[in-house]
Amino acid sequence: MKTAPTDAYSLILEAIDVGIYRPGDRLVESELAERFGVSRTPVREALQRLETQSLLTRDGRSLIVASLDHNQLSELYVVRAELEALAARLAARHATQEEIRVLQDMVEEDRQIMGDPDALSRANRRFHRQIHLASHNLFLVQQLNLVHRSMALLATTSLAAEGRGEKALAEHHRIVQALANRDAGSAAEALRDHISKAFVTRLKLDSTAGEI
Repeated sequence: MKTAPTDAYSLILEAIDVGIYRPGDRLVESELAERFGVSRTPVREALQRLETQSLLTRDGRSLIVASLDHNQLSELYVVRAELEALAARLAARHATQEEIRVLQDMVEEDRQIMGDPDALSRANRRFHRQIHLASHNLFLVQQLNLVHRSMALLATTSLAAEGRGEKALAEHHRIVQALANRDAGSAAEALRDHISKAFVTRLKLDSTAGEI
C-alpha cells in the first residue's frame, strides 16, 4: 500500500529511515513541504509528532534529526534483542509454511547483494519485519515498529563492516532453520545472538569513527 501523498509524517520518517536525512541534519518546514509536494501545515504537525517521539530534537530554534549517545544505543539494543527474540519464539509456533518459505527465499536472494551494504540494510529490515509479522502478535509488532523507528537514528549500518554481511546472512539462515523446525527456543536464541553480534559490530565501528 502506497503512502498517501498528504501523509507528511510517513514521508519524513521514511526519508530518515533510508538516510536522506541523517542524525544532525536540520529539517526546515518550507524545504520539506517543497520536497514532498505538501502544504506546510501537515509538515509542521509531522515535525511536532516526530519531536514528541524523540526522533527530532531542538538546536536553538531549529529541529534536527536526533542522534543516540552510547547509553541510549545500549538501551535500544537490549530492548531490541529481547523483543526480537520473542518475535522469533512466537513465529516458530505460529508462522505459516508460506511465511517461512518467504524468509527462506529472502536469505537466498540476499546472497546476490553481498557487496552492497545499503541494499543489505534494506533487505535486513525486510527480513526482520517478516519475522515480526510471522509472530502473529499485533502488540509485539507495534512495539518493534517503535524500536526500529529509533534504529533509523543510527547514521551507518553495521552491515557496512568488512565481512559482516556474510556473517549476518549465515545468522539469518540459522534463524530461519530454527523457525522451519518449529524450535521456538533455538529460534529465540539465534535471533538474540544475531542482535548481540550486530551490536558488537556497531560498537567497533563507533570506536574507530573518530580515528584518522
